[in-house]
Amino acid sequence: MHEPGRGLVILGGILLALGLLLLFSSKTPFLGKLPGDLLIKRGTVTVFFPLATGIVLSLLVSLVLYLIRKVR
Repeated sequence: MHEPGRGLVILGGILLALGLLLLFSSKTPFLGKLPGDLLIKRGTVTVFFPLATGIVLSLLVSLVLYLIRKVR
């Protein structure tokens, strides 16, 4: 029962970090405004596709998971 508990604690820490990131994302000037983020405005319709932000966040999550595996 120790391994599932450890996994849940790690998952909880990751979710906490993501929640804090979303909570303070309005105070982060670069998040959602990177070159490569697509913003299309046509009349009353606005479409936002954060391509570059998604890539950066994916790299950060991959780095965190790599470091967690390296420590274990």
